[in-house]
Amino acid sequence: MTVTFEPDADWLVYLANPRKPDYVLPPGAVDAHCHVFGPGNVFPYAPERKYTPVDAPKEKLFALRDFLGFDRNVIVQATCHGADNRALADALLASDDRARGVATIKPGVTRAELADMHEAGVRGVRFNFVRRLADPKPDEYYRGLVDLIKEFGWHIVIYFEAPDLAERWDLFTSLPTDIVVDHVGRPDVTQPLDGEGFALFQKLMREHENVWAKLSGAERLSVSGPPRYDDFVPFARHIAETFPDRVIWGTDWPHPNMKSHMPDEGDLVDLIPRIAPTEELQRKLLVANPMRLYWENS
Repeated sequence: MTVTFEPDADWLVYLANPRKPDYVLPPGAVDAHCHVFGPGNVFPYAPERKYTPVDAPKEKLFALRDFLGFDRNVIVQATCHGADNRALADALLASDDRARGVATIKPGVTRAELADMHEAGVRGVRFNFVRRLADPKPDEYYRGLVDLIKEFGWHIVIYFEAPDLAERWDLFTSLPTDIVVDHVGRPDVTQPLDGEGFALFQKLMREHENVWAKLSGAERLSVSGPPRYDDFVPFARHIAETFPDRVIWGTDWPHPNMKSHMPDEGDLVDLIPRIAPTEELQRKLLVANPMRLYWENS
């Protein structure tokens, strides 16, 4: 039986025709944070999901990749699919080695299932602590999952709200793998760079050389808004210049759970030279760092 899904009534749909960015990406650039959704009648959304999106299949993602000028993608499992990674694996296998993946797993996953995901191109798992999107578990739950992925050399992606960092500090600082923090740790961009919340995130990166940051999420974090997202830029630029070898960037297409507006990917790409103002920083952010993390060590 074919299952049909109706998207949430207030769901904002990704732009069908984004503008071509003015910034020309360097050869080999990687969009290191994006998603695929469904299609739901082929890869059903999880019963425990907290939102139902509009389908955003692999064909749309790959067309956007080519239009913007990226060479590769890192596709991150979204919470609407739970720990059913079939849509992710399908996209990875169709990418001709131009995509890697970050999966969601739960206790009980078998070694054979993990091996199949690794063969498809999965190189990490995501732990989501954002309560409106997932149901965070005790620390020991995540430590058990780390033990399962150890032999594959995968890293961990963590997504949290800025106030959660202090609460989970002991967990985050004890994880033995590389750790990639989504969306610059979601700082409050109305506060100064040396404000308490962002200072703690900088301390995390400064004291733990296995911690990386995604300089993404301008459309989520900005108060000043599109198209320039001026209040976001200083935060991302500060991390890019302070930790140039541990930063990556992504579009976050198709921008799930946006409420204020649907961003134009052309605007987001044009933030890159403002975040990473030199060619060397841009090359590290877009090419060298994501290649090292997702392709060269695999």
